[in-house]
Amino acid sequence: MLEQIAVVTGAGSGVGRAVARELAAGGWRLVLAGRRAGPLRETARLSGAEAAVVPTDVTDPAAVDALFAAAVERFGRVDLLFNNAGTFGAPATVDELDVAEWRAVVDLNLTGAFLCARAAFRQMRAQRPQGGRIINNGSISAHVPRPQSVAYTATKHAVTGLTKSLSLDGRPFRIACGQIDIGNAATDMTAAMSLGVRQADGRIAVEPTMDVDDVARTVRHMAELPLEANVQFATVMATAMPYIGRG
Repeated sequence: MLEQIAVVTGAGSGVGRAVARELAAGGWRLVLAGRRAGPLRETARLSGAEAAVVPTDVTDPAAVDALFAAAVERFGRVDLLFNNAGTFGAPATVDELDVAEWRAVVDLNLTGAFLCARAAFRQMRAQRPQGGRIINNGSISAHVPRPQSVAYTATKHAVTGLTKSLSLDGRPFRIACGQIDIGNAATDMTAAMSLGVRQADGRIAVEPTMDVDDVARTVRHMAELPLEANVQFATVMATAMPYIGRG
């Protein structure tokens, strides 16, 4: 495989770190983005790859533009964006959810994804050879909600619309876009699964998890397809988690 350049957001932990390490194993050079420099440097160390560490607030348009400018300055182009940064937000029913909390989740999960996709698309369209790939991190919640997750669920449904629009608008420019919808990968974000989480019927129940490296291998497969092929949507989940039949 030719040497390729990947921008990974939310790269300081969890799915983002696992994907960065897996891409590095495939020979990718990395541009690692996240809010805190320390965890990004640790991801770079663990990956063993040539990596640029660029602390970035993906809700800030100027910061996102600076991220992609840094990527191009360091490596000359961008072949992949793994659009991964996100947050679940505080659990609440819609009548209890503070507007500021709603906006914080929307700003990170949706506006942040849009800003990164916009910057990646602009670069991929302009560069020669033209093109590249965007992989959005959706969620099982892009299909079905958890209780008390209105902001998260709404944003993940919206990410699906973003993915479809990017796929269509990218066709003339050899820009492919797909989405990975993840269920119960074992990360810090899902640590509560081992203690029990609220179910649709109100019960608190322990849920199965899967190895986050299985997610990373799936993203790498999507990333390394030729641009003439695309995994439009992939669902990767713990086999026995309550998704099929949720509720």
